[in-house]
Amino acid sequence: MSQKNYQDELIPAFTPLLAIKEASRCLLCHDAPCSQSCPAQTDPGKFIRSIYFRNFKGAAETIRENNALGAVCARVCPTEKLCQRGCTRSGIDKPIDIARLQRFVTDFEQQTAMRIYQPGRKDKGKVAIVGAGPAGLQASVTLCNLGYEVTIFEKEAQPGGWLRHGIPEFRLPQSVLDHEIARIIAMGVNIQCHSEVGTTLTLAQLKAEYRAVLLTVGLSQGLTLPLFNDAGSVEIAVDFLQRASKANGNIAVPQSALIVGGGDVAMDVASTLKLLGCESVTCVAREELAAFPASEKEFATAQALGVSIIDGFTPIAVTGNKVTFRHVRLPGELTLAAGHIILAVGQRAGLEAFPDITSQRNTVETQHYQTTDPVLFAAGDIIQGDKTVVYAVKTGKEAAQSIHHYLEEACSC
Repeated sequence: MSQKNYQDELIPAFTPLLAIKEASRCLLCHDAPCSQSCPAQTDPGKFIRSIYFRNFKGAAETIRENNALGAVCARVCPTEKLCQRGCTRSGIDKPIDIARLQRFVTDFEQQTAMRIYQPGRKDKGKVAIVGAGPAGLQASVTLCNLGYEVTIFEKEAQPGGWLRHGIPEFRLPQSVLDHEIARIIAMGVNIQCHSEVGTTLTLAQLKAEYRAVLLTVGLSQGLTLPLFNDAGSVEIAVDFLQRASKANGNIAVPQSALIVGGGDVAMDVASTLKLLGCESVTCVAREELAAFPASEKEFATAQALGVSIIDGFTPIAVTGNKVTFRHVRLPGELTLAAGHIILAVGQRAGLEAFPDITSQRNTVETQHYQTTDPVLFAAGDIIQGDKTVVYAVKTGKEAAQSIHHYLEEACSC
């Protein structure tokens, strides 16, 4: 398929009339369960009510008051597991399509050049954030609104983290992410790229200059399996997605590909390969369908594009480009061969530059987002909890509040 297919969003947007029609299905619950089910407290119950009464500006303000990455979450949030799962309308026919309504509102915000965020006052001192992914970006907005001068240090050439380098454009266009980040910069947040702790600067330098430091480095490094060390053409999923993203889809793809894994990353790899012209894409997951880790939207997209998905099998042997799998519960094996093998078996954080923090199994130990070093906080995928964008937004907001409370108490002592 063409590059245009790779870059275009697969799910169509609502028109104003369709958005109002969908919002009119809302039962206008007094204590909306959809709002209670949103980790980022985006308050869909309130913004859907605004859409219903044709107050699109009010709907955008509701979203932005609670979620600095509202346009991003509208596209990548697993709403079927969260707000839409709590929708009362489900008892009648089907839940409100909250994700597409949120996307409609944030698109309206962009198209009409609304300026909801205003520059912060910056009278409470300086805070540093390491990592410009979703948790770091949200934390910068919350801290800016609280009166802090915020600088984000990002090791890559552009901010965004996994949003930019790990999520394909057909799910999250780069232009949408760029607009989100431009709003944050307009508030007065300073983002310094090509700045990596342990290479271009040290944690000690940050602690000397800033009142507090927030780590939001994310899980940027893909894991491998020893079984595949001597295999033929093998690539880590996150490396493949980053390679495709940086080349805007202009990469050569094999005629056949085998993906090991069943999460959203595996589905993104599979869908990307199909959109870029790979004829045969097979995804083999250890989990059975009843406990499949991928979101329903990503699973359905991969299936619709013609990806073969095999559940309940784990790899036990590799010879060249052939992989033998055994079923996890039933007797039976299968052997598959492919021109390229991609491993989507998990990710880890690069925490080598932070030897003094306590971490276990790729998770930084915190209490109210504060590490054992009182001026060092952590949020996002590197702390315990869900590994979704919306949960990263939640932790970014809450970590920013924890920093604020800590610094306020420090001033009062």
